[in-house]
Amino acid sequence: MYLTMSWPKQKTLVFEFGYFVVCIVEQGFLSVASLSRRNRNQTKRNMGRKFFVGGNWKCNGTTEEVKKIVTTLNEAKVPGEDVVEVVVSPPFVFIPTVKAILRPDFHVAAQNCWVRKGGAYTGEVSAEMLVNLGVPWVILGHSERRQILQETNEFVGDKVAYALSQGLKVIACIGETLEQREAGTTTAVVAEQTKAIAAKISNWDNVVLAYEPVWAIGTGKVATPAQAQEVHAALRKWVHDNVSAEVAASVRIIYGGSVNGGNCKELAGQADVDGFLVGGASLKAEFVDIINSATVKKN
Repeated sequence: MYLTMSWPKQKTLVFEFGYFVVCIVEQGFLSVASLSRRNRNQTKRNMGRKFFVGGNWKCNGTTEEVKKIVTTLNEAKVPGEDVVEVVVSPPFVFIPTVKAILRPDFHVAAQNCWVRKGGAYTGEVSAEMLVNLGVPWVILGHSERRQILQETNEFVGDKVAYALSQGLKVIACIGETLEQREAGTTTAVVAEQTKAIAAKISNWDNVVLAYEPVWAIGTGKVATPAQAQEVHAALRKWVHDNVSAEVAASVRIIYGGSVNGGNCKELAGQADVDGFLVGGASLKAEFVDIINSATVKKN
């Protein structure tokens, strides 16, 4: 509980007590209004979280196809870097090609990196190698790796911590399966996944959380804007309660799961949706439409 008071020019005495505001005007009238602390600061918070759009190309493409995608992006008219941060994530073998020809206001992410320094780990790519290539971002904890390669919450937390320690920025993925959603455990599942990351890091400045419901990835199904907002708000509350209010206000929580040019604007309009991690649509021209949905937040 807290109490503040002010005396504006119109001579209205304002007492703010917890979630209530009491206004006593000069003439002596009294009014009481319920006020959500969250809503009170929402506009300010959103202004501090730059919209983020990531394109995860997964295991797709040839050299010529990749060049065609990049050409489309290079020619696209999109908001400036002050409005939206754009990152594309090609397969490892195409990273040098993409970096060489991609427009300078877009950046490159790797789709994974190893949990510690390189060595005798056949098939892996270390964080140090990515830094050496000048790759600033990496996607970690994607559900396809959690499910197919059995990456645990703790393992993902270790990977996030190591990547950050080497100077990489991390898109950390979390999300529930259809069975978990139907069982009503969505919030608990994503909280546990986030907890495993929070336990290993102390600085969240270079972390973007990507909420991707597993049942919506590549299925054509998509969480409704209300469903996405509900989980994003719950995640932000968890971060507020378990990390800090400052991190909760500043960390970007983006949505992934069959985002396309048709649904991106409505999703972008949700208060706690700070952008997208896009799969299949990032290989198509409609990815430009998704980037342009950032103007919803600006407006």
